[in-house]
Amino acid sequence: MKTVIVGGVAGGMSAATRLRRLDETAEIVVFERGPYVSYANCGLPYYVGGVITDRSSLLLQTPQSLAARFRLDVRTGHEVLGINPVARTVSVFDLAAGETMTESYDELILAVGATAREAAGHPGIPTHTLRTVEDVDAISVLVDAAADNPSALVLGAGFIGLEAVENLVRRGIHVTLIQRSAQILTPLDPEMVAPLAAQLRSHGVDVRTSVTVDTVEAGAVLLSDGATVRPDFIIDASGVVPSVDLARSAGLRLGPTGGIAVDARNRTSDAHIFAVGDGVEKVDALSGAETLVTMAGLANRHGRSVADVIAGSKEQNTPALGTAIVKVFDTVAAKVGWGERQLTAAGRAHRVIHTHPASHATYYPGAQSMSMKLLVDPETDAILGAQIVGGEGVDKRIDAIAVAMAGGITASGLMRLELAYAPQFGSAKDPINQLGYVADNLRSGTTRSLQWHELGAALDAGATLVDVRTAGEHAAGSIPGAVNIPVDELRNRFAELPAGPIVVHCQVGQRGHTAARILDQHGFDVVNLDGGYRTWVAGTSQAAPVPARSA
Repeated sequence: MKTVIVGGVAGGMSAATRLRRLDETAEIVVFERGPYVSYANCGLPYYVGGVITDRSSLLLQTPQSLAARFRLDVRTGHEVLGINPVARTVSVFDLAAGETMTESYDELILAVGATAREAAGHPGIPTHTLRTVEDVDAISVLVDAAADNPSALVLGAGFIGLEAVENLVRRGIHVTLIQRSAQILTPLDPEMVAPLAAQLRSHGVDVRTSVTVDTVEAGAVLLSDGATVRPDFIIDASGVVPSVDLARSAGLRLGPTGGIAVDARNRTSDAHIFAVGDGVEKVDALSGAETLVTMAGLANRHGRSVADVIAGSKEQNTPALGTAIVKVFDTVAAKVGWGERQLTAAGRAHRVIHTHPASHATYYPGAQSMSMKLLVDPETDAILGAQIVGGEGVDKRIDAIAVAMAGGITASGLMRLELAYAPQFGSAKDPINQLGYVADNLRSGTTRSLQWHELGAALDAGATLVDVRTAGEHAAGSIPGAVNIPVDELRNRFAELPAGPIVVHCQVGQRGHTAARILDQHGFDVVNLDGGYRTWVAGTSQAAPVPARSA
């Protein structure tokens, strides 16, 4: 049995090495267009920033090491030009020899990944993506050669763009970051990215949203907001699209997302051709529909499962949750499942929960604040998604929620999880448990909540806003029109409250819940502002337009 794999790195090499471990007799050939077949592409930005100092540590395996350990025939510098599904052959161009050859296969695996969304050049300004070792080498040369007061323009504020910004700043480079949409990191909802935007600006990054490149001439970039920047170089992190040219020319079916269509075993429309990685459609865990998820974890996992299938197993993929995490200076952002914007666009009913717990017991030194958002199906109590922004502890909380979603644990069920506790690691009521308590209160009708973006409509309809924080907190910053009655004084000041609807709020939602319970049991029509003043400030700060600035 001969298996040919097109493309290395995550999906391709996972498939190759797993297949060898399952079948010592298999003939396995890997073609990789570039000079490197196995490298830590997720670590590339950190080599630019000097966090990773040893370039060789990024190169995980070589053709020689793979041949020695796994008896793989790995050929770098070989570009597969076409596939003949009838003859079961691929035509391959040897870049060094300048010759084209034909290679046969019994089973073929496509692991060709994705390519940059925009390939347009910028006259007079070096422009690179940040996806390969060659990219990082070229960028490192530019960084090392930069003159006094060096500057860079980063296109795109997604995961890669934010990592690029952080690491360029570490090298003393002034960065202008532009994003086509109205906010950075669009997989997160607006109120959740506010700490990230603040973190970027606090490090001197010129963040511009709803902005694109207009024209480039004579080393100057004119932006759509009227500003002009003169960067020493540009990093294009504006996104990727599936690499499907090989699949299309071979007559393989493409899906509605534009990626290669595969079944649950990663088999394409041709029974002897499989596909894995960023160029392949996945199944969304919430909708069951086709989706694109460009994450290394899925590429590795699907590469392994394809090898199992070729070796005779009935292994199948599980639907994708889209779990992801990124660190921007001292702030960590993570998500799993769907966000509020995505749910709203799909017309899917949902309940929203915001909390702002500490990473561990606050009496133990070093506790850091987190902002957590949970999306819940109001009928089934199923978890639809979550987003967390903070510092320490974000990673383990998003993983706990991802596991809960995969295991079918409901939102209210989070309160029953028995999680490891010591004051330096968490709280007796862990932030995950706290989400469960709030979810259970809402599910049972013990309390009702209102979202930050719904407050304006409620006030326009005649509701009274009551700030139940202390007088000092209210004076330091408040929502316009709020009446201040601290929660500890509430029972003695009922006479000051109107008979109509009331919205209560505190700083993060906990005292607001207590106030709502007091008022509800005394006959008032009351809802609590979910996430309190902190969530309202974060949301409205992102909703407000950012004025254009001259560079």
